[in-house]
Amino acid sequence: MDKEKTIKSENQEATAGVIQAPSFYKKLLRLALPIILQQIIGVSLNLVDNVMIGRLGALPLASVGAANQVYSIYTMVLFGLFSGAAVPLAQYFGVKDFKSIRKIVGMDIAIGLVLGMLTVSGVLLFAPHIIGLFADEAEVIRMGSSYIRIVAVTYLTVGISFAVTFNSRPIQILKIPTIINVCSILINTALNYILIYGHFGFSARGVEGAALATAIARIVEMTALLIYLWLDKEHPFHGRVRDFLGFSRSLFNSVMRTAMPVVFSEGGWALGMSLTFAAYGRISAQALAVIQVCQVLCNLCQCASFGMGNACAALIGETLGRQEIDLARDNAKKYMKVQWTLNFLMCLMILLLRAPVAAFYQFDPATTEILMLSMAMFAVTQIPRMAAYSVQNGLLRAGGDTFFCMIVELSCNLGLEVALAFFAVLALHLPLHLCILVASGGNVIKAVLEYRRYLSGKWLKTII
Repeated sequence: MDKEKTIKSENQEATAGVIQAPSFYKKLLRLALPIILQQIIGVSLNLVDNVMIGRLGALPLASVGAANQVYSIYTMVLFGLFSGAAVPLAQYFGVKDFKSIRKIVGMDIAIGLVLGMLTVSGVLLFAPHIIGLFADEAEVIRMGSSYIRIVAVTYLTVGISFAVTFNSRPIQILKIPTIINVCSILINTALNYILIYGHFGFSARGVEGAALATAIARIVEMTALLIYLWLDKEHPFHGRVRDFLGFSRSLFNSVMRTAMPVVFSEGGWALGMSLTFAAYGRISAQALAVIQVCQVLCNLCQCASFGMGNACAALIGETLGRQEIDLARDNAKKYMKVQWTLNFLMCLMILLLRAPVAAFYQFDPATTEILMLSMAMFAVTQIPRMAAYSVQNGLLRAGGDTFFCMIVELSCNLGLEVALAFFAVLALHLPLHLCILVASGGNVIKAVLEYRRYLSGKWLKTII
């Protein structure tokens, strides 16, 4: 295929000899920019709902926040699966084994659909009970149940869309998937405006309108991605169905050995975040609304760091696939300089955005004060959180060190952070911003452990 030959030629030129610092930074930035844009789009899909529903009041926002916890856990499990599978995929890309790449993409889609069907079934059967885990108010449970039942269908579409867009990163073909993602957020925004508030002859449907807008946008996104792959016959993901599903047991086992620890790691992280969210929900519905705003703001500000991490994982994985260990170690040091700079810039950005964000939502004075204090605490506590992320996702997993990452993630987040959050809420009865500070102790320990692992160099391995 012409595109595969072009990719091979570009990578041979880019990696001939030792990559000098400016060349690495340039390649990192070129790959990271579309990934950052994809991250912004992904966050924006939730941000649009968050902002537009937030204008309806704290209770509707709390209900959507509670409902989205299921989506967060599901997508983080997918992220774990696809991140783990991307480790061998990136290394196969380094040696230009496109046949194995298609097999891995097929695994991702097949497993994503199975997980999606299980999640949809659980949501449809137990919606009120699920929302009740995060909130006590009857109105929050009612609105959250209505929202989650409508968006449940998107768990199936997301499994396919996410597999295509995420795996486009290690093969470094991101232009069209990014454009499709942009169109999806524009559709979601327009439909939110029409269906939430009632415009152009449609009745105002509030929370249900937001759910319908999200569902339509995600269905359109999946359809557009599949049409793109069907039309572009030179794309590495273009092929017959059996090219994707005819993977051998040995390849499946090899990929899952790397992927499953990441699935447990990311799934455990998402579950830990949801349990922490549930702990804060024991304070009040207003606390749930505040946490929802803080999380979306921080996720938006962290997009640059997330993009750099994914881009570096692809580049380091490609380098390790060629068994260039010293080059991978040298480039890892350069990457960490970039991430530390971004980390402190993110902290400053969140602090600067506090006042305009609080003014936009127009909560009552007491809730606004809680929001201002909590955003400030999120700005400070994101430093150890993102330091750990930078090492784990950008470096350790690129070398297949996924089991170590899983142990640290489950211990520090699902274990320690959740315990500290409930202790701060139920035993110490602290205000929300101080509960956030206490719970962040898990991320501090996680950052120390993973940074020591990075410095040891034990993660620098070729696994194919």
